Amino acid sequence: MDDMACADALETVLRDLRAQCAVQPDIRTDDTYGVMLWAPDGSARGLTSPRGGTAAELLAHLADQVQDWAVEALWSEGVSAVWPQCPTHPDTHPLTATVHADTAVWVCPKGRTTVARIGELETR
Repeated sequence: MDDMACADALETVLRDLRAQCAVQPDIRTDDTYGVMLWAPDGSARGLTSPRGGTAAELLAHLADQVQDWAVEALWSEGVSAVWPQCPTHPDTHPLTATVHADTAVWVCPKGRTTVARIGELETR
């Protein structure tokens, strides 16, 4: 994937983060580490893009990494460390980023039901 595809995919995932996460990252790029998500506590996580794969796989891969960042940032802030929240099972488990029928989606891992396309979570 090229840099533009990665930037577009990241913006799609960040749309979901802005819609439903109490903690927002400070996003910085540098020549050494690439794109970094910084949390309010000063911790950071670098993002990687997979070699090859489809646009949907890239999107799910980035969503998984942003989810890892969000869970840690939420825990650090002392709030429920579940993001994105499963609407069927709130505060019990997060949704899982996956690819279904060539589309990147958030799925309830318990019921295996698709909740939303990645980038289309409803604002809470």
